Amino acid sequence: MKEFYRRTLTGAWIVIFILGGFWLHPVTFCLTGLVIMSGILYEYYRIINGSGTRVQTVTGMVTGIAVYLLSILIAAGLLEYRFFLLVIPLIAMIMTAELYRRDEKPFDSLAHTFFGLIYAVVPFSLFPFSAFSRSGIKPIIPCESIDFSPGMVVGFFILLWINDTGAYLTGMTMGKHRLMERISPKKSWEGFIGGTVLTALTASLLSSRLGILDSAGWVVVALIVAISGTYGDLIESMLKRSTGIKDSGSIMPGHGGFMDRFDSTMLAFPLVFLFISLFG
Repeated sequence: MKEFYRRTLTGAWIVIFILGGFWLHPVTFCLTGLVIMSGILYEYYRIINGSGTRVQTVTGMVTGIAVYLLSILIAAGLLEYRFFLLVIPLIAMIMTAELYRRDEKPFDSLAHTFFGLIYAVVPFSLFPFSAFSRSGIKPIIPCESIDFSPGMVVGFFILLWINDTGAYLTGMTMGKHRLMERISPKKSWEGFIGGTVLTALTASLLSSRLGILDSAGWVVVALIVAISGTYGDLIESMLKRSTGIKDSGSIMPGHGGFMDRFDSTMLAFPLVFLFISLFG
C-alpha cells in the first residue's frame, strides 16, 4: 500500500509537470520537451554502456540537443528548413570520432549512438512542429505575437495517461489472457481492450475542447495512442529484458526513469503527428 501511495503521489507531480510545462507558455513548452528528451537519451546511452557497448554519450547528447533546438527555431519560423542540413556535420563528427576511440566493436557503438537519436530525439523534435502555427487551445499565459497551440501535445498526453490507467485497472481486476508474456508478463488482452475503450470515450468527450480535429478524428487518435502506445511500452520492456535491468532510472520514485514513464511516447506521438498533419 505504501508503494501505491508513493506511485500515486509521484504520478500526480508528473502530470502537473507535463501539463503545466507544455500548456503554460511556448518557452516552458520547449523547455519541458528538452528536459524529457535529454533524460531519455541519457538513460538509453547509460543502459547500453552498462551492457558492454561503449556508445558516444557526449557527441550523441550534443547532436540530440542541437537537433531539438533546430526544430524549435524552424517550427517557430525563425530559421528556414534548409538549416536542418546543419545536422550533416554533426553526423560526420560522430562517425569520425569513432575512428579515434579504438573500440573493439566500433559499429556496435555507432549503431546504438544513432539509434538513440532516432528513438528519443526524432519523436520529441516533432513537438515544436505540433504546436507552432497550429490552432486549438491556447497557452495559459497568452502570447498574442505567436501563433501557437499546445492542444495536440496536451491531448496526446491526456489520452496516453487515460489508456495507461484504464489498461492497468482493467488488467488488474480482469486480466487473464497474456498479451505478450515473453516480453511483459503482466500485460493482458483484457487490460489492452479496457484501456482502448476508455481512451476512445475520453477522446470523444474532450474533442470539442481540444480542437484541431472533430470528434471522429480524436477517436482515431485515441486508437493510435492505445495501439502504438502499448507497442512502445513493449519495445522498452524488450530493451530492459535484453540488458538485464528492471528500471531505466530512479529519478521518479515508483515510476522509474524517463524512459519508463515516456516509453509509449516515442512510438505513439510520431504516428499521431502524422495522422493529424495529414487529416487535421
